[in-house]
Amino acid sequence: MSLSSHLVELKKKHDALSEEVEVAQRAPSTDGLEIAEMKKQKLKLKEEIERLSTAELT
Repeated sequence: MSLSSHLVELKKKHDALSEEVEVAQRAPSTDGLEIAEMKKQKLKLKEEIERLSTAELT
């Protein structure tokens, strides 16, 4: 898998997780800890995307 295709997959996962977080936040029955964990995963994906994007440019 090339770096660019890996970045595309990470961005897809990040976008899907963003949608999950939005849906969870609108649902009153969703646990706050679950939302926090999803946000943490989302942040890790974003950091990885940024790290790989920077590496790809150099």
